[in-house]
Amino acid sequence: MTNQELKERTMDFAVRVLTMVDALPKTTAGKTVGNQIARSGTSVAANYRAALRAKSDADFINKITIVLEEADESGFWIELAEKAKLLPSKRLKALLQEAEELTKIFNATRATTKRRTARNHKS
Repeated sequence: MTNQELKERTMDFAVRVLTMVDALPKTTAGKTVGNQIARSGTSVAANYRAALRAKSDADFINKITIVLEEADESGFWIELAEKAKLLPSKRLKALLQEAEELTKIFNATRATTKRRTARNHKS
């Protein structure tokens, strides 16, 4: 997957998260989860864009770590929405899967960059 494709994928994830937020009940629980998932879900896309503009490998690793944390946190809020029965599990399944896949992608990206950086510093 290219950087551009992943940039688009994270943007699509942010849009899907916002659609989920709009569907949440207007209860205290719905608003609480909605506010949190809106922040973390949109942050994945925004911080990935920032990571692509990193000034060094160390800067990239720091920024991609934020992306990883936000993707993982998004998964948490989606799971919580499901457990609290704020939306039907069927409606959340694909979004949760995407959060998990993005978490895996960014974890692998960080690990690969760390290995490459360590290898380059040994040379």
